[in-house]
Amino acid sequence: MLRISKLTDYGTVILVHLTRQARLCPASDVAADTGIALPTVQKLLKTLSKSGLIESVRGAEGGYRLTKAPRDISAADILDALEGPLAITECSGDDSSCEHESNCSAGGAWQQINTAIRKALLDVSLAEMHNPSKEFPLVYTVLGETGAQRQSDFSEPTRGTSKGNP
Repeated sequence: MLRISKLTDYGTVILVHLTRQARLCPASDVAADTGIALPTVQKLLKTLSKSGLIESVRGAEGGYRLTKAPRDISAADILDALEGPLAITECSGDDSSCEHESNCSAGGAWQQINTAIRKALLDVSLAEMHNPSKEFPLVYTVLGETGAQRQSDFSEPTRGTSKGNP
């Protein structure tokens, strides 16, 4: 399964949060506003700062801010910063070291798939993550009181039990 890590998910939440800030945002505010534990926020802010996506300013009025406009930061930039370059197989990365590469007939197809995924990630900006298109509503899984799962549209969050909720 292709899936980003929980830390990458949290890092994206932090970056989206920073797009909403007109001022420098201290780590403690980021943690409080996003609901992510402060040590995790601090770790991610340090990683994002090293990558150049954000910068930190020290001092009493210090905090963190984006280094570029949200429209100039792609989902690929975020994944590169938090997980490293995308490589869905050993042979599809830049530093391939697969011992079977010379005899593999599937490698070219995986490289094509890797390139298509990377292009899709490059086409989505942080600004779009902040204001997602209505064309792709967020769907999430809700656990009912019985623990049964059901899908719900993010635009209409469910609360408690309602008609159709297990």
